Amino acid sequence: MAAEAPLLDEFRRLRARVPQLTGALAAGVDGLVLAHDTPGVEPDGLAALTAAALGVAVRVTDATGRGGFRELLVRGANGYVATYAAGRTAVLTLLAQDNVNVGRLHLEGRRAGARIGELVDAEAAPPGKSPAKSSAKSPAKEPAPSMPTRTRTPRAARTTTTANPRTATDS
Repeated sequence: MAAEAPLLDEFRRLRARVPQLTGALAAGVDGLVLAHDTPGVEPDGLAALTAAALGVAVRVTDATGRGGFRELLVRGANGYVATYAAGRTAVLTLLAQDNVNVGRLHLEGRRAGARIGELVDAEAAPPGKSPAKSSAKSPAKEPAPSMPTRTRTPRAARTTTTANPRTATDS
């Protein structure tokens, strides 16, 4: 893949921003490795497991009405595995030590996932079309879900009395 070098550059920048990262992998949603920096972890196996976990996560979000997949976080005794959506056809999986700031991991992982998604989607765009033109027809980001409409239960009709409220004693 021609985009492997830019993906590895993104991994290096990500490791500089989150020093507790121990590995990074970009994979297609089909489980094929696009680029990896995973010392001590077999990348093909991790990519296949990521695809399997992604399949389950997508089904869970669909079944519970939570919208399209965005991210998955798994915590083990020795650290974290975080997977982020990266464009239309890829995912970013990060491995981090147990002492990582999870908020920082999410912030940087989401940003890196968006940048990697742009790189991968641009690579997958048909020749002759710029990513901007192709994204106008099929946007890389899922549109924001519309806010649910508030339903109201109709109120019971008010009853009014037709009798004159004034009595003979009021005069």
